[in-house]
Amino acid sequence: MTAVLGLVLAAGAMTAQAQDIFNGAKALDYTRQFVAIGPRWNGSPGHAKAEAFLKKQFAHDQLEEDTFTANTAVGPQLMHNFIVRFPGKKKGVIVLATHYETNYPLRNINFVGANDGGATTGLLIELANYLRGHEQDGYSVWLVFFDGEEAVKSWSDSDSLYGSKHLADKWKADGTLPQIKAFLLADMIGDKDLDICRDHNSTQWVLDVVEKAAEHFGYQSYFFQQESMIEDDHLPFVRKGVPVADVIDLDYGYNNSYHHTAEDTMDKLSAKSLTISGDVFLETIHLLDQR
Repeated sequence: MTAVLGLVLAAGAMTAQAQDIFNGAKALDYTRQFVAIGPRWNGSPGHAKAEAFLKKQFAHDQLEEDTFTANTAVGPQLMHNFIVRFPGKKKGVIVLATHYETNYPLRNINFVGANDGGATTGLLIELANYLRGHEQDGYSVWLVFFDGEEAVKSWSDSDSLYGSKHLADKWKADGTLPQIKAFLLADMIGDKDLDICRDHNSTQWVLDVVEKAAEHFGYQSYFFQQESMIEDDHLPFVRKGVPVADVIDLDYGYNNSYHHTAEDTMDKLSAKSLTISGDVFLETIHLLDQR
């Protein structure tokens, strides 16, 4: 009797641990719609369609279009960040961010960036469905869609991260940065073979919160088995003292063979990976609200 009861309790605990709260299938569908636009490098017709797609998704929310001119390696380019604000009851902000454009140097190979920019755009659009329509009990949550993450000519400190550099400077100037309790960046986490890296440029305590959120669902095997020092849209905020976590899967295909190739397509993604990622982001917000 005791043994049977123990098995029943164990099974119940496993069921509770594995219960999903985020709809990865819907996030994948948003991704599919977005990626169907095609290449969306800066200045292209696809980029204009991507902007219109984002504006349509958030037409009834607190949406800000942050338009600026970036001095790039190939000359001035007009770029557009998008910020969507969901107010909370506590003073302070949690930022969830991604980039949405595709790589300019790959504009002639039909690079659609399904995982690299597409999947995390779909992820954040679906996350908005959990935030919309009510005041957050904790901190305000802002979704940010960065433009200009990719290099325009060749990756370097001066030729990359145009949108995040601009917004970090803008938010420093207007006093927004001190309000940010944590900055969470999502990148390339729709990969079917999900393996999120521990980034040594991120803030240790924020990574610890993400790890605790993963453990809540029994997802820890998908997180932090590999380590690296990553250059991504979180760096301009790191340099200004904002607590950050870059949640990124850098191992995309065997020996990263799909990254920045025409093989970065929808068939490489899964609803399961987006469910795992979405669950962990929502639980991370919950844990940050309790700090």
